[in-house]
Amino acid sequence: MCTPRPSPLQNRVLPTGEIVADPARGMFTGNRGILPFTKGGLGVSRWKHPHWIICDLTHPKGRYHGPMPARAWTPLFFLDEAVGLAAGHRPCAYCRPDAYRAFKSAWAKAHAPMGHQQIDQMLHKARVTRSRQQVRHMADCSGLPDGTFILLNQKPHLLRGARARCFSKHEYSTSTARPNAEVQVLTPAPTVAALRAGFSPKLHSSA
Repeated sequence: MCTPRPSPLQNRVLPTGEIVADPARGMFTGNRGILPFTKGGLGVSRWKHPHWIICDLTHPKGRYHGPMPARAWTPLFFLDEAVGLAAGHRPCAYCRPDAYRAFKSAWAKAHAPMGHQQIDQMLHKARVTRSRQQVRHMADCSGLPDGTFILLNQKPHLLRGARARCFSKHEYSTSTARPNAEVQVLTPAPTVAALRAGFSPKLHSSA
């Protein structure tokens, strides 16, 4: 008799800011605090603090507290770092110090030198409303840096070079020419500025 597989938890983050149920993990995990599950689904809360970070899948000391910890942060998952950035996260200073220093340096060039608390406060205002809606903005696509997510034909697309690559939960699928027009941008405006200043996110191989 086969044992049925448990349903996937609602812990996969999309570039649109939505958190959905999907069995895949992706390249990175993320931390927004303790987000309890009820029958595999999240409650009302989508964050418990403004420090939204992108972490390695493996803890530097080999620790793992499971997918539904009672007293530790709840792991969320991203296809790659560009998705995490679009959803409003930034690199973790503890488990990804090199990425954090690169991001912090680009942030300083784009804005001003500041610590992680100031960065997170600025990011929080630019990524989500109190009603949990993603903050989006309009911009000329030709001036957007690689690694930025835009909405094209109602679907998230990653900009890379002259192409816009369509996002799916497991990979980037079809691509189209980068639009020469104003587009709706999913990646928070302060993060777009950091990308323009030189930060280069780690991308899934399909990109």
